[in-house]
Amino acid sequence: MAALGRFGIVVVILAALCTLFLQNAHHDSLLEGIPSGKTRVLDLSYAINDKLVPWPGDEKFFEAKVNATIEKNGYFTRSFWMLEHYGTHMDAPAHFPPGKTTVDQIPVKQLFGPAAVIDVRAEGSKDADYQLPAARIEDWEKRHGRIPDGAIVLLRTGWASRWPDVQKYRNQDATSKMHFPGFSVEAAKLLISRKVSGLGCDTLSIDPGGSADFAVHHISLGAGLYHLENLADMSELPEAGAFLIVAPIKLEGGSGGAVRVFALVP
Repeated sequence: MAALGRFGIVVVILAALCTLFLQNAHHDSLLEGIPSGKTRVLDLSYAINDKLVPWPGDEKFFEAKVNATIEKNGYFTRSFWMLEHYGTHMDAPAHFPPGKTTVDQIPVKQLFGPAAVIDVRAEGSKDADYQLPAARIEDWEKRHGRIPDGAIVLLRTGWASRWPDVQKYRNQDATSKMHFPGFSVEAAKLLISRKVSGLGCDTLSIDPGGSADFAVHHISLGAGLYHLENLADMSELPEAGAFLIVAPIKLEGGSGGAVRVFALVP
């Protein structure tokens, strides 16, 4: 039995090493395929301007000012001001307690990872208050295997098709309560146990629109994950196989900030 146990351990280690090798080889091939076009690069970020959808109650969210022009100064520069949580942005753990890490302190390795895309467009079209259950994650894993450590899990709701129409995107009722899909607390807990790096969505918030306590924010940010909110159209992303590059502004002490998100798709 002891010998069999040692043999079993060796098999597990070899399997893990093979998986790691294959994953690294896949990622290397994705990078090598960019110049030739074999690998597509999708930009999942909206360009920043004053016409994006702000959070309700944010009266001032973006402002740009021309400081110099070619005609007058021989060069062109601008200054700009914006909220940390506007447009396609990252929530750092410090955004909600008990999270503490600011956007500039997030470990760089967490900004790169395989994308696990969970498609709930059908559910969201029928129920704007849909919350991703843990069972849907388990269904994804039955088809694609266990979500790997360091993955970035994206919730594809189809809400990007409403952007940048403020009324349709916020989907507020007569009481100003918003309605759009999001993660459930149970789903967040399961993903934390999978040791993912971050959660993303194509809506205003990781929590469903009607949330009053932002429970998913508290749980996931408190566990050291980050959020990617207001991601652009994800319709071309496969459920598995893509790799994400997340490039947030390195703002010292920031609760979050503008982020550029690239998906490498074979």
